[in-house]
Amino acid sequence: MDLKGVIEGILFVVGDEGITLDKICEILAITMEDAKKLLKELKTNYEKEDRGIRISYLGDSFKLTTKQEHKEYYERLVENPDNNLLSPSALEVLAIVAYNQPITRIEIDEMRGVSSTHMIRRLVAKGLLKEAGKSTMPGRPNLYKTTSDFLDYFGLATINDLPAIDMTEKESEEESDLFTSIYKEEEKINE
Repeated sequence: MDLKGVIEGILFVVGDEGITLDKICEILAITMEDAKKLLKELKTNYEKEDRGIRISYLGDSFKLTTKQEHKEYYERLVENPDNNLLSPSALEVLAIVAYNQPITRIEIDEMRGVSSTHMIRRLVAKGLLKEAGKSTMPGRPNLYKTTSDFLDYFGLATINDLPAIDMTEKESEEESDLFTSIYKEEEKINE
């Protein structure tokens, strides 16, 4: 098995969170020297002119990042008006962050029930979300919050202008439905 391919896949899966050298060694059950050698070979492959990504060492983690020399093209992608429409999943992520900020990607994933890594990257690239430090949770994941561009996009003066969400009404409806269904079951038992 080609372990460089496995490392490449791992770097893709961990996304902007990155992965430490120790964790790579643990996952692949290899020595630190072997892991460094594989990463160096993979990094050399990415440094070729015909490649669009590279391996960066940021903080204490290895991550896949885009090449700086291609930045103008990525900016065009983000700034293109045709690409500025927000999908329902983008709106869902923005709502979760706006009402729960600062929040980690893992917490967003738990609320949505699906991975949000790609969507968070796109929203950060569009300037609607930004990193707001590190969580105190194990692994110290990034915290995300909305930006002033988010406020501008939705015509809000401050984050406090978001509409309030009333959860009590929905909960009481669910409780009454539960009571009604239990009541009907008991009627059937007594018949």
